[in-house]
Amino acid sequence: MTDETEALGPHPGLETGPRAMGVGKSMQHRTMAMAALEELRERILNADYPPGFQLRQEALAREFGMSRIPLREAFLMLEKEGLIRMSPHRGAVVAELTFDEIDELFSMRSLMEPWLMARSIGKLTAGDFAALEHVQEQYALSLAQPLDSHDVARWSGLNRDFHMRLHRHAASPRTMVLVANLLTECDLHTRIQLLGVPGARERAVAEHRALLDLCRSGRHAEAAEAMRAHIDNIRQGLLTMSLRRKREDLSPEQEGA
Repeated sequence: MTDETEALGPHPGLETGPRAMGVGKSMQHRTMAMAALEELRERILNADYPPGFQLRQEALAREFGMSRIPLREAFLMLEKEGLIRMSPHRGAVVAELTFDEIDELFSMRSLMEPWLMARSIGKLTAGDFAALEHVQEQYALSLAQPLDSHDVARWSGLNRDFHMRLHRHAASPRTMVLVANLLTECDLHTRIQLLGVPGARERAVAEHRALLDLCRSGRHAEAAEAMRAHIDNIRQGLLTMSLRRKREDLSPEQEGA
């Protein structure tokens, strides 16, 4: 007797022909691409792959045990995040911000984030403040650890979480997406500033604390201005470092020219 389930055929949506196999293969590639994306992003943000480092597709494919197709997809996503640049001659290279790019990125943040926060502050709830206090506590603890034991990877996540929670009630989804992308693009360079500028870690913790206190006390205009100053301090620190590196790279003859 014919099995009733066989007579009915495959369940709608559970195709088993060539089209379904193609969809499955595509999903597999996407999953592998996401795994490669996360690993490469972490290596870049941890400075395991410093600015200017060339990502060799063949070597990475061997290391990750995957074909080059999902790696190419991961590279495209990293390029959209601003973490790598695709060069016709060198392939994928970890992005290195120039003086002008640092100025532009952090200037964009200093325009958007105070505006978002001003729209959001009055709607922050007791639950929001409790979450912000927890993030601030973890951020302060992480930055206060001895330098050789820093979990530097945590800094970006905690910093991003703090900023995005302050803006969460702004009801401006497009600007929120832009700011989230800017925070990702700035991650590596913010870490460089925290590591390379004397007193930067203590200053970052103090500025986050001041922002939180101003928001809690309802001093909205002062909070927005404090956010602008906080972002500008990072910008100025990075620009100073960029100028110093440029001077160090110049020979005495070039510097005097």
